[in-house]
Amino acid sequence: MAASERDRQLEVVEICAGAGGQTLGLERAGFRHRIAVELDENAARTLCRNLQDVLGYSEEEAKKAVAVGDVADPETWNPAEYKGVDLLAGGVPCPPFSIAGKQLGANDERDLFAWAIELCGDIQPKALLLENVRGLSANRFTAYRQHVLDRLHEYGYIGDWKLLHANEFGVSQLRPRFVLVALKREYAEYFDWPTPHEEEPPTVGELLADLMAGNGWEKDQVDAWVKQASDIAPTIVGGSKKHGGADLGPTRAKRAWADLGVDAMGVANDAPKKGWRAPEGVPGPKLTTAMVARIQGWHDFEPPVGVSPSTGGEFRWKFHGRKTSIYRQIGNAFPPPVAKALGVAIRKAIHQEGERRTLVENTDRVLDPVYKLLRGLDRPLTVDQIIEKLAKQGTVLEQPEVERRLNHLSHDFALTMTTRSNGAIAYSLGEFKAFIGQDDHQRHDLFTQLRAKIS
Repeated sequence: MAASERDRQLEVVEICAGAGGQTLGLERAGFRHRIAVELDENAARTLCRNLQDVLGYSEEEAKKAVAVGDVADPETWNPAEYKGVDLLAGGVPCPPFSIAGKQLGANDERDLFAWAIELCGDIQPKALLLENVRGLSANRFTAYRQHVLDRLHEYGYIGDWKLLHANEFGVSQLRPRFVLVALKREYAEYFDWPTPHEEEPPTVGELLADLMAGNGWEKDQVDAWVKQASDIAPTIVGGSKKHGGADLGPTRAKRAWADLGVDAMGVANDAPKKGWRAPEGVPGPKLTTAMVARIQGWHDFEPPVGVSPSTGGEFRWKFHGRKTSIYRQIGNAFPPPVAKALGVAIRKAIHQEGERRTLVENTDRVLDPVYKLLRGLDRPLTVDQIIEKLAKQGTVLEQPEVERRLNHLSHDFALTMTTRSNGAIAYSLGEFKAFIGQDDHQRHDLFTQLRAKIS
């Protein structure tokens, strides 16, 4: 690669950008945002403000770089203007795949994963980065993931999935994220997943000691709390507009917080004052949004090049909106340190740095053999025929496993069942149910009806 090309600052288009967790990480990895698209107005205002205050954009550049609205609505932005951008990135909505939800996948009006794959095919970036919840890695979605990899292969990309844990990249939180990275073949040969840090992240107590003491709480009380908060945090749950307010998660998470001496039943406006003592039955103080942001990895002692740090060497990402909105923005974000690690790895691949490796065609890996078999045929097969054909290909599946996979397929694909004269049911695979931009898809009506509750 020519030196001039290597010196050029890489550009990114980010969809479903939220309040900027991934934005900050990618900027620190050396990417500049051509545009960031976000549905929530408060999050978009947060993003626009911090592009200026933290990342050094001019007011005009920041306004141009943030688009507010439905990312799939052509009136919000024009993807055709960004063809050939270096990176397409985003954290598309999690509820379609969340274990805490109904896992509706392609039938959820918030599902934009398949649409993002088609967007990648349209604008042809050098690389694609999409992150989501751990639930997408479950067996329930093997065919969905297989479809994604196959589709990317058709568009000229080598894609791969990996489950990354935020605590392995310096974040004081158990936060698994399922990440898809895909690159054009000439860059994929240079991509390696980022290496986890050797050192452990600080405990919640170590991380938040100064913030807990910031409103006058006595030193002996703070020290006792720090000693109890001797582990990293459970996953911060931002929730959605459909459910819940600003609290720290479901029952199991609340118990984990209680073990750390944290009251997870809400979020405080301020740190404890002098003389504060936990009421009977309450495990300790509530966290403030500033504390939650720090646990999410938003604190940063290493500003981007050219940006002056604020007093004390730390700059702060400022959030727009009321407490519940701010908490949701923080809790739904991709931790900046993880985004930075991925951004650095992708940047190196685009610059073709490091050792070139022999590619294993990741798209040839069979995640769901039943899906692959039915997708390649134009006639229906019974369960017995599926078992027989897979066995000839070297894959041994028993009847219950085949039936389970067929059941999963029926959620995300049109699965036609035909009863034969002997009573056996034969299956054929139809179209993918997910929204990929169709004008007549049910997503449009559902999105309009539920617009105020979608986040």
